Amino acid sequence: MDLSIVIVNWNTRDLLRDCLASVFAGLGALQVEVFVVDNGSTDGSLAMLAAEFPDVITIANPDNRGFAAANNQALILAKGRHVMLLNTDTLVHDSVLPDSVAFLDAHPQVGVMGPRILNRDGSVQASATSYPSLGRLVGQTLGLNHIPAMDGYRMSGWDRRGLRHVEVISGCAMLVRRAAMDQVGLLDAKFFFYGEETDWCRRFAAKGWQVVFAPVGEITHFGGGSVRSLNHRRDVMLTEGTVRLHRKHGGLAGGLACYGLLAVFNASRALLWSAVSLTRRPGAAARAKHFLAVCAEFGRAWPRGVHS
Repeated sequence: MDLSIVIVNWNTRDLLRDCLASVFAGLGALQVEVFVVDNGSTDGSLAMLAAEFPDVITIANPDNRGFAAANNQALILAKGRHVMLLNTDTLVHDSVLPDSVAFLDAHPQVGVMGPRILNRDGSVQASATSYPSLGRLVGQTLGLNHIPAMDGYRMSGWDRRGLRHVEVISGCAMLVRRAAMDQVGLLDAKFFFYGEETDWCRRFAAKGWQVVFAPVGEITHFGGGSVRSLNHRRDVMLTEGTVRLHRKHGGLAGGLACYGLLAVFNASRALLWSAVSLTRRPGAAARAKHFLAVCAEFGRAWPRGVHS
């Protein structure tokens, strides 16, 4: 088996259908198994899978177990030489899957790789990034990330057209060497929805495996599939995942510093957009409402159940 593709679904039936259709159309000569782990969807996703994609290996959970835990359910069953995490809100283009497998086969030192990811409008997505260190979070809070030359976190000044060693590959389309995964272990299931791929990449690098962006092809990532309806809760979950990263890898002090920085970030944006909304600028009031709601629920952003 060349590749095991794992897709986690939560109430994104139509996106899942399109994603799977693009996957099967782009396999080429690859020997592939495809898993869909459904996290308690109520939108008819399971019925659609049974009717339209009977060859997909489906794991049906009664509830939403989160991204990391659901992926792990399939990863422990995967038989491929390589595995791939793929979001439901993606479309695979042309020969990116066989080309990605060929790249991994030709570079045995690479443990994790990601191809070029596009936004809905065809622009390049910042899918390969640096680790969100405290220094980079300070830069984000100060707004320096809006200056491409100073954006050391998402590296927005990089066109992502050349091979590059990076610190993080997005879990929206991440390929992992099975031998490396066997050494490093599965995703940390304490991460519910954000931060798990960043933690995983950090663990691969700690074991000496390379994490690489390789422009071997393109995948469109629409973004927001399973979390589109969460509104401000999405940012709370994102914050919790980022704080959990720092709590895990930087201890209590690192976690507290990250939590404080992100509290300042959200509070400053709430104040800024509240002030701007007084000018009746379109969209400002909605942004102010969003950040105020994040601040109101910020207590939930401190991770529970972490280990030191």
